[in-house]
Amino acid sequence: MRNGRYDNVDFTAPWKRHTPAQEVEAEPELVVEHAATGFCGAVIRTEKTAQGLTVTLEDRFGKHRVFPIEPRAFLLDGVPVTLVRPRRPQAGRPARRTASGSIAVPGAPARVARAGRIYVEGRHDAELVERVWGDDLRIEGVVVEYLAGVDDLPTVVERFGPTPDARLGVLVDHLVPGSKEWRIAQAVTDANVLVVGHPFIDVWAAVKPASVGIERWPDVPRGQDWKTGVCRALGWPENTGAAWRHILGHVRTYRDLEPQLLGPVEQLIDHVTVGGPTG
Repeated sequence: MRNGRYDNVDFTAPWKRHTPAQEVEAEPELVVEHAATGFCGAVIRTEKTAQGLTVTLEDRFGKHRVFPIEPRAFLLDGVPVTLVRPRRPQAGRPARRTASGSIAVPGAPARVARAGRIYVEGRHDAELVERVWGDDLRIEGVVVEYLAGVDDLPTVVERFGPTPDARLGVLVDHLVPGSKEWRIAQAVTDANVLVVGHPFIDVWAAVKPASVGIERWPDVPRGQDWKTGVCRALGWPENTGAAWRHILGHVRTYRDLEPQLLGPVEQLIDHVTVGGPTG
């Protein structure tokens, strides 16, 4: 189950302000959102300070924030709760998290597919999104489809026919100001369509080099196929299919991906899951 999307929660309702909140032990790996700031992360530790009890949260980008533990200060699955220090050591493993960093929901059935969709440029993009966000997508009922590039994106959007109940999200490679991809994305103005992207020339480079065991992704001269050039520069066999399987095999969680990809994918999932029926 994904965390951090609580647009429908009314934090100002008087009855909610006066209703006692459930107390929840701040166990490591528990994912909560700080209600006042919207910061969402997993509990790293709780500490007793001169100012009172605090909790440290880590978001999916590895950023840490420290918050005071106060009544009703956090949200758990959209519901205000009061965190308390763990009363005793817990036996066994902490709650399992999905590859995207969300709390796993064991045995949860896949939701019926929504009318909305997420489009990505190619098969490798789709496989990478599935590897990290697959559990979240099934829970949310979001289908990811891939295109053969984005040259005809305005026509693709028109053919899809987006509506408020069938939103479309598009992930574009190399979406930087002035690029061909950027100009194509600018032509899409439908309010029910969100086009976002990452700055990398190919989704391969959205995988952290260290995760693949290399120092950095090599520079490939203009005019060369980028993937083939990468294989040559790294001394890999010039088999881009095998190279991709090698790269994807080293992606286990969101920590293996660059933040420039994480944020856009999260935006797309949020966009297509705002309201609307499944179908």
